[in-house]
Amino acid sequence: MDVLCSHNARNTGSISRVCRRLMQFLVLFVFVLTVARGQVRYSTPEEMNKGSVVGNIVQDLGLDVKRLKSGRARIFTEDSREYIGLNVDKGTLVVRERIDREELCAQVTPCSLHFQIILENPMELHRIDVEILDINDHAPVFNKKDISIEIKESMVAGSLFSLESAHDPDVGQNTLQRYTLNPTDHFTLKELSRNDGTKYVEMELKTPLDREQQEEHKLILTAFDGGSPQKSGTVKITVIVIDANDNPPVFSQPVYRVSLPENVPKNSIVVTVRATDKDQGPNGEVTYSFSQSTGKAMEFFTIDPNTGDIRVNDILDYEKSKQYELNVKAMDKDGLTDTSKVLVEITDVNDNAPVISVISFSNPIPEDSAPETVIAMLNIKDIDSGKNGQIKCSVNSDLPFRIKSSSSNFYSLVTDQFLDREKVSEYNITIRATDEGSPSFSTNKTLQLKISDVNDNAPVFQRQSYTAYVMENNTPGVSIFAVTASDKDSGNNARISYFLEDVLVNGVSASTYISVHAESGEILAVRSFDYEQTKEFNIRLKAQDGGNPPLSSNVSVKIIIQDQNDNAPQVLYPVQTGGSVVAEMVPRSADVGYLVTKVVAVDVDSGQNAWLSYKLQKATDRALFEVGAQNGEIRTVRQVTDKDAVKQKLTVVVEDNGQPSRSATVNINVAVADSFPEVLSEFTDFTHDKDYNDNLTFYLVLALAVVSFLFIVSIIAILSVKCYRWRRERMFYKSGANLPVIPYYPPLYADVGGTGTLKQAFNYEMCGTADSRKSDMKYVRPGSQSIISLETSGTQTLLRVQEHNQSLGESEIQVRLDP
Repeated sequence: MDVLCSHNARNTGSISRVCRRLMQFLVLFVFVLTVARGQVRYSTPEEMNKGSVVGNIVQDLGLDVKRLKSGRARIFTEDSREYIGLNVDKGTLVVRERIDREELCAQVTPCSLHFQIILENPMELHRIDVEILDINDHAPVFNKKDISIEIKESMVAGSLFSLESAHDPDVGQNTLQRYTLNPTDHFTLKELSRNDGTKYVEMELKTPLDREQQEEHKLILTAFDGGSPQKSGTVKITVIVIDANDNPPVFSQPVYRVSLPENVPKNSIVVTVRATDKDQGPNGEVTYSFSQSTGKAMEFFTIDPNTGDIRVNDILDYEKSKQYELNVKAMDKDGLTDTSKVLVEITDVNDNAPVISVISFSNPIPEDSAPETVIAMLNIKDIDSGKNGQIKCSVNSDLPFRIKSSSSNFYSLVTDQFLDREKVSEYNITIRATDEGSPSFSTNKTLQLKISDVNDNAPVFQRQSYTAYVMENNTPGVSIFAVTASDKDSGNNARISYFLEDVLVNGVSASTYISVHAESGEILAVRSFDYEQTKEFNIRLKAQDGGNPPLSSNVSVKIIIQDQNDNAPQVLYPVQTGGSVVAEMVPRSADVGYLVTKVVAVDVDSGQNAWLSYKLQKATDRALFEVGAQNGEIRTVRQVTDKDAVKQKLTVVVEDNGQPSRSATVNINVAVADSFPEVLSEFTDFTHDKDYNDNLTFYLVLALAVVSFLFIVSIIAILSVKCYRWRRERMFYKSGANLPVIPYYPPLYADVGGTGTLKQAFNYEMCGTADSRKSDMKYVRPGSQSIISLETSGTQTLLRVQEHNQSLGESEIQVRLDP
């Protein structure tokens, strides 16, 4: 070689460069021969578990484990993934990663892994080839689960149809081997191979298809591989047979026979002819028509080209033609036809209905029309003859009307009973005329009759009586209440007006108290009411309609005036006078609870507004006296002592329970003393709050005044008794402004047994007029215990005398309260 290169180098420079490269290759080849000492080939199936042994290189390469360790044996591979690993301790090759032959080599065979085992000291290189053996781990798979193929029924036998091939990634015997097709009544399977050796199939039509017998064929194509165990894949094939126009229309009957009455209306269906075509879609669509041989019958009948309905096109007359013959043709889109005959027989019938003519009609009629009142005159006739022209006429039996026959073909509609517009205001009267033909014909004529109103119903209030409430001190013109009445009539007969009847209320006309709105029935207050004068009164209202003559009805309305707290309490005892000073005496020996006096007050209001309560507002010595909250009794709280002042002044407040409440005050002078001279020593102090010396003359004058007072009281008492007996049988005076009534106080205020209650008699003399603002009351103060003796038996009497005259009079009230 050296000689050859030297010789060639002498010839040309290029040849020398080739020689140098050849020398380098020879040096490398000698190195490889020196290092590479062995080559081993193994085979292992795919999908082996990790750690599975592939081969023993210690035995196969003639090495020992110590050499592997000392030489730092390792595997070198050209790609990044190492599927095979080296177990240096055992000197074996093991599976390091899962090996998928189809992923690694696809369809390439054989499929091998190539790598080197390198040892150092000295350097050694051993080539290892591992062939990956295929296992049957894949079944044949079709891309689709269902395949649909459309085939015309006109396709001839032997026609081929391509089918989708299955795919099996395995190789060798494990890959796809054969196909089967089921069922095989109309189709067979042809297996073909491509140049690359892959197989595909085509489906061949074995026998012609008939859509009219079977529209769809369901097939199963199965692909098998050659592995063990064998695996397969299937696909469903649906063969849809497309129709071809290979069938003519066929009528259901060769001859149709129909019997038709002469009076059948136009456009009535005579018969429907039917022709069927076994083809599908447009090929099965049939159109109908009359053939030219039908002649003039086509003028009287028509046929629907789509449905085959034969209808009457003109009026038929039995006397002109008793039978019609129609020739019908059915044809599909390609001109395939069939014919049939329709025989129509005309029958004579009662073809004329009665005719109702209204000659006269009275509308409306009043509701008070008497029975047998003629409403309408009718003419009813039938142009048929014999029984077909005989007529029966009637109206509904539930109506208050009937038909009367006046002469031939003439009838009258009359009332059969009294009418009531409020029950039925309008009638729809159907007159029915029926002939006696067979079948019979009838005609209905409806008359709409309205009933005019007569004023025969009076207004009716919703209630038999009403109760209305109004608060006292109301504003004049305020609405109190509203009444409503209804009238079953209509129009002006139902138009209601409201009036206030002229009745007396407390001796005067009700119109001075109340007014009524004529249209709405609203009750309005004419004046401001005072509960203390008038608590309630009754009025009568009249509701009148607008009929002629008008009808009316009355109703009673009670108006109750509700109380307001507009009156303050009035103190009856003790009476407050401007100049005189009166004192209640309390002995110094009085025990706890000793009754000093009693505050008597009244409130002319009612209810809670008249509930009174008493409380002590001011007192010279609050620890000595108290006031009963309910009865107004002033009693001692403790034992009276010598240290207590002789003069005591109390202020009591009387308050009602109204909202807002009203009150009155009363001042009471109390003298704490055991004797009358002791009272006189302090008497002037009650009025002037100054100390004066005893004045004997004053006491004498005072004693004389007391005696005179007692004498006058006695005279007044005697006159009062006589006056009472004279007036007790007379009526109380009735005026527009009633005087307040002093309420009766129960025996709680009197103690006959002498338990220490108030033992004083007090008298009132009152003169009242119709105007309470001009009334006058005079109070005669009772004497103290030391001056006036009291009766042991107490009575309480309330006398009220009223006298009714044409002019306003005076009334006297005398009240005697004896505890």
